[in-house]
Parts: sequence; C-alpha cells; structure tokens
Amino acid sequence: MSTQTLAVQPTNLAETMPRPRSTAPTPPAALQRRTRDRRRETSPEGYRRIAEAIRFLEHRAPEQPSLAEVAAAVDLSPHHFQRLFRRWAGVSPKRFLQFLTVEHAKEHLARELSVLEASLEVGLSGPSRLHDHFVALEAVTPGEYKSRGAGLQLRYGVHGTAFGDALLVTSPRGLAGLHFLDGPAEEARERVRGELQRDWSGADLVEDPTSTAPWSERLDRILQGVLGPAEEMPAEPDPFPLLVRGTNFQVQVWKALLSIPPGNLASYDAIARAIGRPRAVRAVANAIGANPVAWLIPCHRVLRAGGALGGYRWGTVRKRAMLGWEAARAGTLIEPSPP
Repeated sequence: MSTQTLAVQPTNLAETMPRPRSTAPTPPAALQRRTRDRRRETSPEGYRRIAEAIRFLEHRAPEQPSLAEVAAAVDLSPHHFQRLFRRWAGVSPKRFLQFLTVEHAKEHLARELSVLEASLEVGLSGPSRLHDHFVALEAVTPGEYKSRGAGLQLRYGVHGTAFGDALLVTSPRGLAGLHFLDGPAEEARERVRGELQRDWSGADLVEDPTSTAPWSERLDRILQGVLGPAEEMPAEPDPFPLLVRGTNFQVQVWKALLSIPPGNLASYDAIARAIGRPRAVRAVANAIGANPVAWLIPCHRVLRAGGALGGYRWGTVRKRAMLGWEAARAGTLIEPSPP
C-alpha cells in the first residue's frame, strides 16, 4: 500500500493557538475523564470507523484522497475524524499510513531474523514471559488434544475491544480463544461457535459472558495501557495465561510468534528458519492461519517475504489496522535506506 497524502483542512484560529504545557501532576478526575474518552473512541464503534477509513483508502489510494474526503466517507467532520484517529492510533492519519507502506515493511523484514533470534534466545529458553505483554502459553496435554478437550469446561462470551467485537473463550487454566467477529452479529457468533464445537467437541461449552467479562477487562487494560500515557499504564503482576489446543508443531510456531515484539514484523520464511524448519514454510503458514488467540498470539505481525500484507484469519483490513496501530505506539517508523 503506497503512502497517502492527506491534505489537512484549516481549523479556526483558536485551535491553532499554542497552549502552555503544565508541569503539574494530572488530577485524578482529569485522568478518569481522559480514560473514559479514550475508551469511548477506542470502542468497537470507534474501530468500525477506522476500518471503514482504511478500506476507503485501500480502494482510493491512486487518487490520494484528502482528509476531508476520508472523513466524509465515514460520516464524520474532518475535525472529529482527525481527533478520533489520533485517539485510536496515537498519530495522524497521514503518519499512520506511512507505517503501512511496502517500503516500511521491507525495511523491517530486512532485519527480521536478528530480532527473532534475539527474542527467541531470551524468550523461549527463559521464563514463560515471552513478550512485553507477559503472555504465558500452555498447550493441552496429549490426551486432551486427542479427546478434543474431554473433561474441560470452556466458557465463552462476546465483548468489545479496540479492534472490534470478539468472542472470548476461557478455561480454568487460561484464555483458550479470542476470535474477532465480522458481519451480522448473530451469524458471526454462530460461525465461531461452530468452530469451537469442532475443535473442542469433547469439552463442555457454556455461553457465559459474565464469567468471561474479567478476561475482557484485563485485555482492555492492556490495550488501554498501550494506547495511553505511561502514567496510566496498569500494573499486571502475573502473565496473561493462554491454553491452546494444537499439534507440537503448531504450538512451536505460536511460541515463535510471541517473540516478535510489537511494532516489528517477520516473514513466514523467517519463522520457519527461527524454529529450525527452513523448508516447512507452507506448514508454518498453515499453523499461523490456525492461531486460535488473535492479537495476544500476534500472527498479524507476519508478512510475505517481499513485504506484501498476506492473508489474515480475521480480515486484512483488521490486520492493517493492528500493524499501523502497533507501529504508531512503538514509534518504529523506519525511513527507507538510501539507494
């Protein structure tokens, strides 16, 4: 996707006047208002607007639409759209698009293996805290895998996230699934429920959004912490536990994905090399496509070797949104190398 030029519309004089920056601590009430506003603008509804804008830009890229045109496409004023976008992504729409260019991806992929090797050395051979969100991944036992979860009780519920509505699946040992929902709500929920019944046919599946709500709230705290300033970053003393059902090979690939830091990228080839299976690129791609826990197991950070976006189980628009959001928060824009 090429970098877009978004012509920012003029604002009124009062909006352009510089405001003195206070060095005093932010009052608790102000922090509460800021957090409330951010949660409203990073809600599933806020994400839907962002997704519409990204989809519009994908289709209109050669025309380089202005900020006003993009805002009109999502039924917002330029000022409100700019504000929403900055709240959600942390940067302007123009800056956000720079993180989504093929050139930017190629620069990251050029140094992917060294990043992966360093992360794997620290992560997979060390404690279970495998990336900076402190995710602890546990695989089901061979018996549980064969019986498709016999003896386990899994509870599920639908909750809003910064990247849209998601169905969360929990167990007493950890989060067992995070599936984004697209399309008509009931139809999407039934589709994911069918996948759960296939993959966990031996388990007791119970719809219980009250039970899954604390997991959603913890995920939201992580997202809000990454979105917000350091003073609002919540303390998470324990790793976020995941319980996954997969083959030994799939689990090995998923653990490797946890070693890709936010704001960084890797190719399918690099993942295959990193796990010592350089010829198993197709199998690696299939394992990545079968990832049951979106975002926390970051399969969205894997691109094709040439920098092309590639597919994504939960939609390429969401993949673009996640990559741009993470790169913006991590400040990892790399200027193209000189020829």
